[in-house]
Amino acid sequence: MNTRKKYIEVENNEEVSAVHHKADTNKWIFLCHGFGGNKDRGNKYRAEFLNENGWNAVRLDFRGNGDSSGNFKEQNLSSRIEDLTTVIEHFNPEHFVLFGTSFGGKVVFHAQKRFENIKGIIGKAPVTYNSIMDPFRSVVEEKGEFEYIDGKPIDEEFFKDFDKYDFGKTAQNIDIPVLIFHGSSDTTVHPENSLDAAKIIEEIAIWKFEDEKHSFSDKAKENMNNELVHWLENKINQ
Repeated sequence: MNTRKKYIEVENNEEVSAVHHKADTNKWIFLCHGFGGNKDRGNKYRAEFLNENGWNAVRLDFRGNGDSSGNFKEQNLSSRIEDLTTVIEHFNPEHFVLFGTSFGGKVVFHAQKRFENIKGIIGKAPVTYNSIMDPFRSVVEEKGEFEYIDGKPIDEEFFKDFDKYDFGKTAQNIDIPVLIFHGSSDTTVHPENSLDAAKIIEEIAIWKFEDEKHSFSDKAKENMNNELVHWLENKINQ
């Protein structure tokens, strides 16, 4: 398998780490991890699987995560959108698809409007409406900061930026195909949020995995990846 790891300069002389799984096609997909995750969790296997099916797959670490530089506390939704934008512009594909897990889903939904050559959006248990983060906000308001993941705190500056983004308004203007995977037993990002999104987005498909939580079982991951490739080939590469 032909893979290449790159460090791509973004703002403030910081770098984002990205791995390109190279294919001799013009099919490109960029994979974004969750809130405090990294490019090597589910996205490593997913990128390999997509690559085996003819896709150029690029998985990246947002700043403050994985191999990328930067302090996690200094990052927000805007910085993640900038990271993704810079990585896409570095590879400069003719057209592409975005995939985001959890908070990475929030990133791709709001980043998509920057590009005219994006062909589709995929979310795995994506963060959509801002109310999903209200429990985090409450702790920040009470204690000044909150660590959902040890060593990766957020504070009021995160929410000042976060509140600039309205999913409802963004969703109304999405005119490309959208695919969402969500577990029926997800208590981290409730599946009702994805079902509500379906009421706004014109062209959307939702796969609801019974009894799966925020982190899918190995069997559900395998099924999801198969359905993902099927959707890409039938909806995107028509």
